[in-house]
Amino acid sequence: MEIKIAPQKVKRKNFVHNPKVELGAKAEHQVMKIELDDELTKIDFIYRNNYDSAGWVQISGNSFIRVAGSQVKLGLVKAVNIPIAPTKHFFKRKGDYLAYTLYFPALPKGTQKIDIIEREASGGTWFNFYGVSMQTVWNDVVIVNN
Repeated sequence: MEIKIAPQKVKRKNFVHNPKVELGAKAEHQVMKIELDDELTKIDFIYRNNYDSAGWVQISGNSFIRVAGSQVKLGLVKAVNIPIAPTKHFFKRKGDYLAYTLYFPALPKGTQKIDIIEREASGGTWFNFYGVSMQTVWNDVVIVNN
């Protein structure tokens, strides 16, 4: 009897945990992890509701990332556990947390800092993070079965 093993593909991934943010980070909203590979950029966030009542969140479908200092926008591909506007996630009480993930196209290799932009506008409560460091990188190899 011959045993056949399915072909496996090796994928390299880089991880940035708790990156430093130059502008835009608040105690109630943090970038927790950025995962980079050749196809996508996955960014995990945590948000704490600070409103006594009627607290809600959503993300614009026009959100994007870019290499800091660049005008090239990499648009949102997918949002997990946070609704795309106009749909809203309503919190039950002050202090509730929401962990969510946004997916974007892959960043260019060697990127040092990025901006994560929901909407570039003055005022408002947009989820914008500028100068997010890509320096605290951890490399890993992941085996993917085809």
